[in-house]
Amino acid sequence: MTTYVLAGGCFWCLDAVYRRLQGVTSVVSGYTGGTVATPTYEAVSTEATGHAEAVKITFDESVIPADVILDIFFLIHDPTTLNRQGHDIGTQYRSAMYYTDEAQKEAFSASIERAKTHWSDPIVTDLTPLDVFYDAEDHHQDYFNNNPGNGYCSIVIEPKIVKARQAYSKWFATE
Repeated sequence: MTTYVLAGGCFWCLDAVYRRLQGVTSVVSGYTGGTVATPTYEAVSTEATGHAEAVKITFDESVIPADVILDIFFLIHDPTTLNRQGHDIGTQYRSAMYYTDEAQKEAFSASIERAKTHWSDPIVTDLTPLDVFYDAEDHHQDYFNNNPGNGYCSIVIEPKIVKARQAYSKWFATE
C-alpha cells in the first residue's frame, strides 16, 4: 500500500473524489503543514496555525497507478492560485504535496511537471516534507456522502467528481 498526503483546497472535495476510485483503501481528511499540535477546524480556519486542509490517501498500486492518483489531484483543483480554491480563500486552502521520502518527492515533482502541460499559469503547489498529519474531526470525514443535501456538495464538490469521472472513468468504482 502507498499513502500520499495532498492539499488542494477544501479537503471535502479531494475526499469525495478519491473515495470513488478503485484501489483506494482509505481517505482521511485532516491538517498538516502547521505549527500547532492537535489543531481544530476552527483554529485552522483562522490561519493562525499554519496548517493546510489535506487528505491522506492510501491506495494499492497494483490496482491504480500512483501517477493516476497524482494526475487526478491536478485535475480537480487549481494549482495556479495561491492560497485559494474558488471562494475558499486562506493559507489553509493552499495547494501542497507532503512527501515522506525521496521517492515520493521525485514522484510529486514529476506530477507537477506533467501538470504544467495542462495549465497556462505557473503552478504554485508547495512540495514539502510531511511532518505530522492530524485527523480532522469526525464530521469532516466522508463529508460529501454524509451530507448529500448540503449546497456546497452539489455546487462545488459534485462537479469535481463529474470532471474526474469523465477523465478517468476506468479507475472509478462502479456505483
